[in-house]
Amino acid sequence: MVSAHNTAGDAPRPNVASVRYELLTLGDELLLGLTANGHLTFIGAQLGRHGALLQRNVTITDEADAIAAQFRESWARADVVITTGGLGPTCDDRTREVVAEVLGQKLVFDPAIERAIEERFARFGRKMTANNLKQAYVFERGEVLPNANGTAPGLWAEQDGKVLVMLPGPPNELQPMFIDQVVPRLAARGLLRQKEAYVQLRTAGVGESALETKLQPIFDRHGASLSVAFCAHQGAVDCRVSSPNGGLTESALEQVASECAQLLGDDFVCYGHDSLARVCAELLRKQEKRLSVVETATGGLLANAFTEVCGACKFFAGGVVCCTNDAKMLLLDVPECLLLQHGAVSEEAAVAMATGAAETLGADYALAVTGFAGAAATGQTGNPVGTMYIGLFSPAGVWAKKLSYPGPRSTVKVRAVNAALDWLRRELLRAEQGGVTTQRRSNVMR
Repeated sequence: MVSAHNTAGDAPRPNVASVRYELLTLGDELLLGLTANGHLTFIGAQLGRHGALLQRNVTITDEADAIAAQFRESWARADVVITTGGLGPTCDDRTREVVAEVLGQKLVFDPAIERAIEERFARFGRKMTANNLKQAYVFERGEVLPNANGTAPGLWAEQDGKVLVMLPGPPNELQPMFIDQVVPRLAARGLLRQKEAYVQLRTAGVGESALETKLQPIFDRHGASLSVAFCAHQGAVDCRVSSPNGGLTESALEQVASECAQLLGDDFVCYGHDSLARVCAELLRKQEKRLSVVETATGGLLANAFTEVCGACKFFAGGVVCCTNDAKMLLLDVPECLLLQHGAVSEEAAVAMATGAAETLGADYALAVTGFAGAAATGQTGNPVGTMYIGLFSPAGVWAKKLSYPGPRSTVKVRAVNAALDWLRRELLRAEQGGVTTQRRSNVMR
């Protein structure tokens, strides 16, 4: 078992990789498919970044007997147990009470939590109902994890040489609590690494197998000391380099990653976890340029990618979603004769839309996406479903690319957005380096 109270005079801290983590996600809505289990993805990724492996995730109902049975099993097996959900004010929120009984912990009322709940209701101009006071009961031998975005605080308990972390279910509450409070606490006890356990390279425009083949000569030089893992996304691939056996220092891993980045050239996006949109945003800020977008089939996903970046108004002029030809003509001044002659899904339309977005919104760069994203779309001759066109307007000129992405509508939309972002990123890099842009029309990307 892992002691959570290691000090300078205690026994050596455990190897983080040997700590057993189990996650219990509670809620009938998860089992009924009404809510996706994003907690598994988020918590598993956060633990992995800090050198730990989530050994098991079990999703269980809100019934007290089911909670008690599964918690007993996980508490007997794991060093750290994390629960999500069931801490709220309603009758189906039973996690706190059931777990307290299993642990033999008494629940005590915390007036400070009561005041925090009352103040939150007052800020929203609402009256607190009595059942909300249920959330003010905490473990007698435990700690409170404050919840800045909701009424249910998290709970922390250390017992039997183990750690229990209980978090509320809403992602907007759980995620900042986990990053800001749980990770530092676990790291301070030697149960997670303080820093990320690997160096990640984010790439775009190169497939997973091709990426491995290209980088393998660098990997081979380090033998068993280097561990490599790949994670493919829609239009991007991450490569993680680490040294679980300690054969390579942190600076040596950074050197390996640097060699890989240099070899990849423009296919290298960034170190770490920044999105393509964030990378583009930083380039736009650095060059003091503004961007606008216009979309049809992607329905606002491209604009949303940029507005997710803090301070978007500094580089993002705005976006337009226009699906009909009338909207394109009215909002972007796209010539009617062009749409009649070439169609709304064409290189010519993409170029005209990008140009119209830049001129109408006063931007230096503009991206346009038009196409047939899904089975309900009506593909034309030569433009089957999955055909997308991207237009890019820049200070150096305006071009269009044809994309071919057979697959479900949601996949086609995400891949088209990522392709547009990657094209913009490459053009911004060329501009930063003083390069000349030369793009071929009708360039089919697969």
